[in-house]
Amino acid sequence: MTKQEIRVAMKRANRALSDTERRAASERIWAQVAASAEFAAARCVALFCSLADEPDTAAVLASWSRLKRIVVPRVEGETMQFYDYDPATMVCGAFGIAEPGPRAGRCRPGEIDLLVVPGVAFARSGLRLGRGRGYYDRYLAQPGMRACRIGVCYAHQLVADLPAEPHDAPMDRVVDDKDSFGTMRARGGGK
Repeated sequence: MTKQEIRVAMKRANRALSDTERRAASERIWAQVAASAEFAAARCVALFCSLADEPDTAAVLASWSRLKRIVVPRVEGETMQFYDYDPATMVCGAFGIAEPGPRAGRCRPGEIDLLVVPGVAFARSGLRLGRGRGYYDRYLAQPGMRACRIGVCYAHQLVADLPAEPHDAPMDRVVDDKDSFGTMRARGGGK
């Protein structure tokens, strides 16, 4: 399948989940991430504000921000930067996604210890298929980026293999709602 065909199939499968299924799957995903050694060791965790077809981040944004420095992305033209999560500063941003407003403090890539990444599909090898705009791939390629990268998805989004291009940034682990916490893969440089 091509990247676009995979995106269409996954979007259909994600939308087929009921609210109850999505909520339960999200809870299982976040429990695995929170129980990981990488989360325990992290001082700064980069998370995302979820879209309707992604694992729901609302509860973990609230609970994790009491434990760690949580940063979330803001799209700025063709780039994405992470800013401190503060519910009081959030605004509706690019693509209708909640983003930190202009008063939020910026986080440099080297300050992030754990980066939790959404995706359309993942392979067990760590390959990730995003929505096609390349924001995460460009962010992860920045100098100073050393964070452990954990991809999160529903079980049906975990596939045997994905088409990849040289600029596609792999994950260190992939966590889904049915499997045990994914195996750490070796990545040159960083954690």
